Amino acid sequence: MNEMKKRLAGIIIDRSFKYSDSPDFTLVSGKKSNFYFDCKPTTLDPEGMNLIGNIIFDMLEDSDVTAAGGLTLGADPIANALSLISYQRGRPVKSFIVRKDIKGHGTKSKIEGNIRPGEKAVIIDDVITTGASTLTAIKRAVDAGLVIDRVIALIDREEGGVENIRKYVNRIDAVLTRTEIMAMYNIVKPKIAVHGLKLEIGK
Repeated sequence: MNEMKKRLAGIIIDRSFKYSDSPDFTLVSGKKSNFYFDCKPTTLDPEGMNLIGNIIFDMLEDSDVTAAGGLTLGADPIANALSLISYQRGRPVKSFIVRKDIKGHGTKSKIEGNIRPGEKAVIIDDVITTGASTLTAIKRAVDAGLVIDRVIALIDREEGGVENIRKYVNRIDAVLTRTEIMAMYNIVKPKIAVHGLKLEIGK
């Protein structure tokens, strides 16, 4: 793991990772869990956005995608971070937003952004669990005429979502996995015995 990813993992653990000895957290799927990733305190943080944008841009080095986006709200700051960094680094990738609810006026568009049919796109998500939100974004992006090159998630919870998505998109990458995050705690999963730990990894 390079220094940028180590630092990002430290921020996620400090601000976005929550754990309970009992399964207190209800996921979008309705499943109960001992741990939860609330990524927005990381993805909306200036340093977090800078790290995420640079890391994902590097992950796209072998691609020719011109657009990046996913289902609002989780994907939005990640796609925007990538878009800004990509412009600064000389190979712009436009960001777009996939609506959860289709607006009933104007263009009634499922997707917002300066995109055109035929463009190659990467679908972004903050956390993949079952993959349901990612699959919704994929379907709406395809309906808008985009060609899906791959999916990139900030965190893969490693609970079957990647396998579900792979039925529709061949390539799915994650910036970090649940295993990597828990390894940063240096504690054998699934029991996490340290609470309130403040990490300054890689800084």
